[in-house]
Amino acid sequence: MPPSSRIESSPLYNKDLAPTTRERRTWGTYSFAALWVSMSVNILTYMLAASLIQGGMNWKQAVATVFLGNTIVLVPMLLNSHPGARYGIPFPVLARASFGVLGANVAAVLRALVACGWFGIQTWIGGEAINTMITTLAPAWGRVAYGVAICFLAFWLINLAVILKGIEYIRFLQGISAPVLLAVGILLLAWAYKSAGGFGPMLAAPSRFVSFSDFLKFLIPALNGTVGFWATVSLNIPDFTRFARSQRQQVIGQALGLPTTMTLYSLIGILVTSATVVVYGAAIWNPVQLLSRFHSPVAVVISLLAILLATLNVNIGANVVSPANDFSNLWPRKISSRTGGVITCFMGIALMPWKLLSSYSTFIFGWLGGYAAFLGPVAGIMICDYFVIRRRVLIVDDLYLRGGVYEYSRGFNWLAVVALALGAGTALVGLVVPAVRVLYDYSWFVGFAVSFVAYYALMRLQSKPGIPVPQEVS
Repeated sequence: MPPSSRIESSPLYNKDLAPTTRERRTWGTYSFAALWVSMSVNILTYMLAASLIQGGMNWKQAVATVFLGNTIVLVPMLLNSHPGARYGIPFPVLARASFGVLGANVAAVLRALVACGWFGIQTWIGGEAINTMITTLAPAWGRVAYGVAICFLAFWLINLAVILKGIEYIRFLQGISAPVLLAVGILLLAWAYKSAGGFGPMLAAPSRFVSFSDFLKFLIPALNGTVGFWATVSLNIPDFTRFARSQRQQVIGQALGLPTTMTLYSLIGILVTSATVVVYGAAIWNPVQLLSRFHSPVAVVISLLAILLATLNVNIGANVVSPANDFSNLWPRKISSRTGGVITCFMGIALMPWKLLSSYSTFIFGWLGGYAAFLGPVAGIMICDYFVIRRRVLIVDDLYLRGGVYEYSRGFNWLAVVALALGAGTALVGLVVPAVRVLYDYSWFVGFAVSFVAYYALMRLQSKPGIPVPQEVS
């Protein structure tokens, strides 16, 4: 149904945040499977898996960690997908139900800042690829001061140009990037097979953990980081499922696309990185740096062009759609989705991605584990609110209006904010108190559980819950 005139005149409404009309619900099972193939087949998937090898795991342990982490994160992913497909609303609007029509900006900005960080990371990788490609073709470029920074800025401008083209451009990129990058992965795997002397030496590389307790010390934060890898999209997945033809199609598409693609492409990263240990005596977790060691300029250039294409696709699909809507939610009448995307570009630079990628430990324990402490609680609150408190019933018009059901206290549900603070605070205690380090190592899980329970208890204890009476909705 088209939006009512009542919400169209609201300051909380714009066309980008409006409920999706039936005519725009065109995404079927294939669309969602393709979305996850295109987002999962990317350099950061490779690097996540490769970092597990560099951290000391053998190939079996690394594959199992990736598969388990992505199977776990699929659960909140599908739970948060439901209201998007049912009501056609994006993530920041859905967050208004639990955080309040203005308080939703707390959750939205947290999600947006993380996406900006990911945007910067992907753009930095793209800049490295351009720098390596130019150096391969013109070796003198390697002596240019700030060459990587210049290439980073160039790739940043390419991303900005795509954003200005509009969000529908993603569907074009989806169709060509994943197959091309998969071919690059197969090329690297062929090199690994030949250089390492077959799969035997690669698969024979033992775990470097001397005891099970040492293994657990790495496994726990590694699993947490694997879950945290897609914790961002598990929140803003309604931005995509709002275009679904049906619940069944989006569920099947995502269940087929996410765990399988992540695991299979991770396997390539795991095997190739294991081969670098055999060939070079050290694990090289960055494929761009590995390609720079190849002797064939043609293979290097073609591979890096494919990496650039895929990185561009993932950056726009996974790291711009959500923050663009989130920033738009701050001031719907003045900030469009496109303007929000431009803000994301500049924030990506401000978060200094070169520092986040300085080492595998900073990437897993610092970046992935750190933001998971905040996004886990947001997921816990939203899932508790929609499925337990409201029993899947939302009054859509009131999500766009002041003074409605979701007004709470001047637009803020402070109980949700308190639950968020409790969840994030509990996880972060482990960062400063060594005796309870496990709380931080399991930051997403701890934050989710604490905030879920705290939100449920606080909402049930309040005298005026302001919760609509559940009823069946077709």
